[in-house]
Amino acid sequence: MILGKYSIEIIYNTMIRLLFTALFFLVTTSANCQSSDNEDFEKTTGIWYMLFYHKQFSGSQFGIQGDFQERNWDLDGDFEQRLIRNGLTFKPKDSNLLFTLGYGNIQSGVFGSDASRTKEHRIYQEALIPWKISDRVSTAHRYRFEQRWIEENTMKTRHRYNLFLNIALNQNSFEKGTIYLALYGELFLYSWDIIVDRLRVYSAIGYEFAQGSKLQFGVMRQYVSSIPKNQLQLSLHRSIK
Repeated sequence: MILGKYSIEIIYNTMIRLLFTALFFLVTTSANCQSSDNEDFEKTTGIWYMLFYHKQFSGSQFGIQGDFQERNWDLDGDFEQRLIRNGLTFKPKDSNLLFTLGYGNIQSGVFGSDASRTKEHRIYQEALIPWKISDRVSTAHRYRFEQRWIEENTMKTRHRYNLFLNIALNQNSFEKGTIYLALYGELFLYSWDIIVDRLRVYSAIGYEFAQGSKLQFGVMRQYVSSIPKNQLQLSLHRSIK
């Protein structure tokens, strides 16, 4: 392994503290801010439909991965965002690390009756660091750096860090028929002044219906500019052989 056990533990401890610090800051700020203008927005529960895939090419260190997402501000089809993201992956020899270079095409809508949309092109670089704690418990770090072109705006950059945790509930390991608990926390930082853009905290129940194929249904609490909102999420995760 490129990273030793103690190095990974240091990363985990540091990033967990950072996530909780950011969550405390955003919750405290949102509790103290004037929220009357955002009351309808905060009370509306959205829903996201998502497909994630990954394929490692046979006999190669390279592969592909990506996701397709359709997001609504509410449960009645108020369009929020359509995201198509694909990337080329590289897995170093004798390592469980996975690096990705990819591109995303995004269309975003406005909350409410306004039907206008904005377009975004995004390039990203990503490092995924899985860490298996036991047969029943698996975690992973994901760091992503994004370069974003939104309509006619100049390029913007953003850092993202995600800590994943999956726990098998009905079996001793992850295999066909496993029901599991899926948790994650993700922190977004603007690059130019290193301030919090948004924070996501997620929990879900997952089911592995075939080897490498999983369904998850859960809820995410997202804070954007200190404004909280709940999102239901239904996702399919597919590892292509």
